[in-house]
Amino acid sequence: MLLAIDTATSTASLALYNLETRQLLAELTWQARRRQTQDLLPALQDLLRLLELTPAAITALAVTTGPGSFTGVRIAISAAKGMALGLPQPPQVVGIPTLSVTAAPYVELAGTAGAVVCATIQAGRGRYNWAWYGPGDLLHRPTVEDHQAGTVAEFAAALAARTRVVWLAGELGQDLLDALAGTPDLGHVVRVDAVSGLRRAGQLARLGALHLAAGTCDAIETLQPLYLRNP
Repeated sequence: MLLAIDTATSTASLALYNLETRQLLAELTWQARRRQTQDLLPALQDLLRLLELTPAAITALAVTTGPGSFTGVRIAISAAKGMALGLPQPPQVVGIPTLSVTAAPYVELAGTAGAVVCATIQAGRGRYNWAWYGPGDLLHRPTVEDHQAGTVAEFAAALAARTRVVWLAGELGQDLLDALAGTPDLGHVVRVDAVSGLRRAGQLARLGALHLAAGTCDAIETLQPLYLRNP
């Protein structure tokens, strides 16, 4: 059983995934409002109780590594480290960048449509983080250098500079939506609707399972947050 944990932003999510049957068994996604620390373990207990499972059933962990809020990213990674130490058998662990989870539902479909996926999150103070995903990038784990960061105006300019169709997914603030509406030459940018574009731990679990099947496994001792700027 794989447990997926995502508390990188105000959208928190947990999922339980059967690695043998490749089936998502349960998922919970909610607006944590900076309550990730208080909500995380009770939410996990609820999921386990629904499935009549105990923590001992967890044999693998997938966790978002960032970018995201400094505290939010640390909560998920700290929880994964603590669980790994407390489980009867050391679990396999894989860390996945936050925006890879955002892009995951669309990468394969966008490739067949000749589009590129731009996954984004709000970075606070009118800034955004974003990363690009093309065909074949489903299991891509972008480094710090692969991510982009900038103001709303800089992000809108980066989107306008693209010549291919762009599928824009993620947590979009009203400031960005206003900038997109007021920027010329953005007819090639297609916004994924807010519900479909919600980052979900079910997708994190799927990516984690695919990475593990491909032989990608991280050491829990060295698993670190991915920050685009210093805390």
